[in-house]
Amino acid sequence: MSETLNLADGKPAASPPTAPSAPPRARRLGLTWADIAATAFFVALAVFVLWRQWWHLGDGYLVTSGQDQTMWEWFFAVTAHSVTHLENPLSSTLQNYPLGVNMMANTAMFGVSIPLAPITLLFGPTVTFTFALTLGLSGTATAWYWVLSRHVVTSKFAAAVGGVICGFAPAMISHSNGHPNFVALFLLPFIALLVIRLGSGDRPVRNGVLLGLVVAYQILLGEEPLLIYSIAFIVFGIAYGASHPGEAISAVRRGAKGLCVAAAVALAIVAVPLWWQFFGPQSYRVIEHGPVGNDALAFTRFPTQSLAGDPGSAAGLSMNATEENAFFGWPLLLLVSMTAVWLWRLPMARAAAATVAAMAVLSMGVELRVAHNDTGITLPWTWLGKLPLLESVLESRFAMGCIPAIAILLALGTDRAIAAGRTGQRPMTLLWVGWLVVALLPLAPAPAALADRTPAPAFFADGTWRSYVSDGSVLMVPPTRPEDARALQWQVQQDFGFPLAGGYFVGPAGPEAKGKYGPDDRPTSLLLGRTQQSGVVPPVDSAARADARADVEFWDADVLVLPPGKNDQILRTTVNQLLGIDGTLVDGVWVWDVRKLT
Repeated sequence: MSETLNLADGKPAASPPTAPSAPPRARRLGLTWADIAATAFFVALAVFVLWRQWWHLGDGYLVTSGQDQTMWEWFFAVTAHSVTHLENPLSSTLQNYPLGVNMMANTAMFGVSIPLAPITLLFGPTVTFTFALTLGLSGTATAWYWVLSRHVVTSKFAAAVGGVICGFAPAMISHSNGHPNFVALFLLPFIALLVIRLGSGDRPVRNGVLLGLVVAYQILLGEEPLLIYSIAFIVFGIAYGASHPGEAISAVRRGAKGLCVAAAVALAIVAVPLWWQFFGPQSYRVIEHGPVGNDALAFTRFPTQSLAGDPGSAAGLSMNATEENAFFGWPLLLLVSMTAVWLWRLPMARAAAATVAAMAVLSMGVELRVAHNDTGITLPWTWLGKLPLLESVLESRFAMGCIPAIAILLALGTDRAIAAGRTGQRPMTLLWVGWLVVALLPLAPAPAALADRTPAPAFFADGTWRSYVSDGSVLMVPPTRPEDARALQWQVQQDFGFPLAGGYFVGPAGPEAKGKYGPDDRPTSLLLGRTQQSGVVPPVDSAARADARADVEFWDADVLVLPPGKNDQILRTTVNQLLGIDGTLVDGVWVWDVRKLT
C-alpha cells in the first residue's frame, strides 16, 4: 500500500486502496470507481450549466456575458488564424487598426486557444469557447477532488464535496458566462501540491521542473487567477506553518533549490511572452478600475444563477452578472464558521479558516461597506492595491481565494462526520449531511440563460464588403467598441478578410499609456458615440469635418458602415455632414466609400 502526506494533520497516512473492481487501465492509473463516478458527475454538471449554449452553438449567445463572449470568440479565432498563417500570435492588427492589439496583454488564453486551434478552425470559435468553459468547470472540480482525495481526506465523498465547491462555487458559475480564464483553474491545486512537495525536500530538481512547467502553462491560461490564488496559498501556508514554525522554516529552506529550478524553467518558457506583454507594442502600464470591493452583504446573499437566487439577488452588490465573486449565502457561511470551530485543533482547518477571513477582507477593497453603507473603516487593500500587478486586479475577485479554503474545511468536516458514522455515531453523520444540504442546495447552479445571436447584415454575410475594401480598414459607425462589438463576429465569419478600426480589447490610452477597454478615443469616435446616446444631430462645423477627415485617414478606412441600431437615422445624417457625401444603402447597411477621400 502506497503512502502519501496527509496534509490535514501533517502525518503520513495510507492511501485508500485501489478498488479491485475498477477496470484494469483505471487500476494502473490509480483510479477507483468512485473517481470515475465523481469525474462523470462533474462533467455532467458542467454540461447542465451550459447545455443551452451547447444546444444552440450556431445562433445562441450567453445573455449575461454582455460583449465578453464576442471578445473571447475573437481571441480564439484570431489565434487559430495566426497559427495557420504562421503569424506572431502575440500581436494582431485585425482590430484597432492600424495600431493593433497586444494579445499577451489581453486575455488571449494561449494555453487554450493554441492547442484547440484545430477545433476552432473546424467547428468555429463558439465551440472552442463553450468547450473551454465546460472543461474549466469540470476540470477544476476534478483536479481539486483528486488532490483532496489523495492528500487531505480518506473519504471519496468528502473529496467530492470539496470538488463540487471548487468547480461550481457561485463565482465560478458567474464567470462561466463570459470569462474562461477564471473558470479554467484546474492547474492551481497541482501547483500548490508541487510547492508542498518541494518543502519535503524530495527530488527538488524533478519537482522543480514539474512546478515550472505547470506555472508556465497557468500563465498562458490566466495570470490574474494565478496571482489571486498564489496570495491565498501564501496566507494558507503562513497560517499552517504557524502551528509548527520550526518545521515550516526548515521546509522553506529545503524547498529553495526546487523553487529556483521552477523559476528558471517557467521563465525560459514565458520570458518572451511576458516581455511582450509589459514592454511590447500596445502594452500598457496599469488598468484603473476604481473602487470595486465587495459589500459585506454580498457574502450572505445567494447568487443570481442559483436555485435560491433571482434576478435581483446581486442588485447593487456586484459590477455585473459575470462578477458575482462572493455570494456564498448565509447558510454556507454559517456552516463554514461552525466547522472551523469544530475542527480548530487541526492545523489545516485553522489555516483554511484564516485564508477565508483574509481573502474576504482583501476582496472588500479600501473601505468596509455594509448593506451599501460606508463604515469609514480602512481595509488593507488601501495599501496593497498600490503594489505593482495588484493595482490592476479587481479587488472583489479576491473572494475567489476563499473557495478552496471553504472546500478544504467542508471536506475535512465531511470526512470526520463519515468516520463518526462508522464508529456508531450515526446522528452526527445525519446532522452533518443535513447541514450540507441546507448550505449547498440553495447554491445549486441553474443553466446559463441564452439569447438569439444577432445575424450578420447581408453586406458582411454575403461578402459584399469585398467591393468596398482594398487594403484599408472597415470603420463601423460608431467605431467598434466594448459597448457594441458585433462587428468582431462578422469579421470572424468572413475569415478575417478585413481589419477593423476600433474594437474590444485592453490597450494603452492617453499620455500615460494607462490601460483602457477599447481603443484610445479620437474626436470622431467620441462625437459619434455621443450622438448615438443623445439621439440629436450635433453641430457639424469645419473643425468637426477636419477632425473626421484626419481620423478617417488615421484609421486608413476604405469604407464606413452603419448597421441597423440605436438612433441609426441620426447617425446617418451626422456622417453625411461630416464627410460631405451621402451614404448609400447596400445589403442592409449604410455605407460611405471613402477610398477617394483617403
